[in-house]
Amino acid sequence: MSTEADLSPTERTTIRRGRVRARTDRSDLADVLATARLCHLGVVVDGSVRVLPTVFAVDHDGPDPGGTLYVHGSVAARSLVDAPNGEICVTVTVLDGLVLARSAFHHSMNYRSAVVYGRPRLVVDDEERVRALAAIVDQVVDGRSEHLRAHTRKELAATVVLALPLHEASVKARTGDPVDDERDVDAGGVWAGVVPVRDDFAEPTRAADVDVRIPVPEHVLALVRQF
Repeated sequence: MSTEADLSPTERTTIRRGRVRARTDRSDLADVLATARLCHLGVVVDGSVRVLPTVFAVDHDGPDPGGTLYVHGSVAARSLVDAPNGEICVTVTVLDGLVLARSAFHHSMNYRSAVVYGRPRLVVDDEERVRALAAIVDQVVDGRSEHLRAHTRKELAATVVLALPLHEASVKARTGDPVDDERDVDAGGVWAGVVPVRDDFAEPTRAADVDVRIPVPEHVLALVRQF
């Protein structure tokens, strides 16, 4: 029986290959979405599939069942304007490590990934639009939206915001060492292991038109201090 903490499996989200890597708890979905800064939005435009990289945000207490995933873009983008007329797919991947095996066949990667399907809705409520756009900025740099001026009417009119329910989703993850053939392990002579991968931020550089007396804000410095 499904609970509120479980991902709701459907035909599209049922993992068949690599079932051992499937994750079925909503906390796993929340982990992937909280860690990533980039997603890929898959849409159909004029009969052709388009997959576009874009930033996103999540509101787990949003108005949609299971929470809400937001994406945004220009009103001139057909991929976003037409999206509510059909189904879309959003994928998010976090790369955790390069898995180097003793054979090319068993090379892999350690990762956490999520796939979300559904029919998005166009966000028309002004309060939800502003909240979603702030969340998208904060997905990139936590706390950034608090330091920005308010949106102008022109900016809001030029922006499309889509909301996708976090209802139909699947999550997969790989961890651990290479899984080599026993004969390759016994043969020896080849190094195998994992090279961890992480985000790494360098010291911020001031834009040329910023007054030198304005210090780098704490929420920006916090990115660098993570590592």
